[in-house]
Amino acid sequence: MTLESLLLSQDPELVRVVRPTLEKLSIDVEICHEVRAAADILVSQKFDAVIVDCDDLAGGMEVLQGLRGTPSNKNSVTFAILNGKKTTTQEAFGLGANFVLQKPISTLNASRCFHAALNFMVRERRRYFRHPVKMQVQIAVGEKGDKKVKAHSTNISESGIALQLREAMPKGATPRLHFTLPETDHRMNLEAEVVWADVKGRAGLRFHNVPKESQAYLEKWLDERLEEELPGARDIIAESGTLQ
Repeated sequence: MTLESLLLSQDPELVRVVRPTLEKLSIDVEICHEVRAAADILVSQKFDAVIVDCDDLAGGMEVLQGLRGTPSNKNSVTFAILNGKKTTTQEAFGLGANFVLQKPISTLNASRCFHAALNFMVRERRRYFRHPVKMQVQIAVGEKGDKKVKAHSTNISESGIALQLREAMPKGATPRLHFTLPETDHRMNLEAEVVWADVKGRAGLRFHNVPKESQAYLEKWLDERLEEELPGARDIIAESGTLQ
């Protein structure tokens, strides 16, 4: 799996420079030429980077401005492409851009900018990364934790876990989870809160009051899984100082 980006522009010269530059950094590029289509895509799909031709595409600036209001891409790394005539760099940053490029864009300038942004993209991928994994999970519920419920996970992230139970999650449950991460002997004992649950026994839980040692171990384990999907991700994150 590679990083994914959306480029919104009708400028063939911009596409000619940006697309190969991103691909050299192992970033897939989806090209969109219409503002309305881009707005629909950004609501339903998650991108690690969104590049918007703000000045030379009618409605481009509105897409940039509305990006932080989309559940899927509110934290995506965003690039504003300006023509030096309409929008100032300061205005673009004020509307939510993380990086700004001015036309005409050279391959060298584009390469420097996207390379500088790479660690932010990987860090964001890590933040929302959910690893699909099936493992046994024991849930202790009840005021004294005396009721035991068996489940198995469907995915896990650094902040929560999705479970499949044989029956619906007990209402009002404040569960404590016990599980061993695959390919390890590390036993996790974590408090959690139920974020959502349905009558078919599916539930999403958010970890709560996680001990520092357990959090560090879980993040390390997930980093290894992320490295399998994004080779080099761990080194990129380490260079940004987010890993110990």
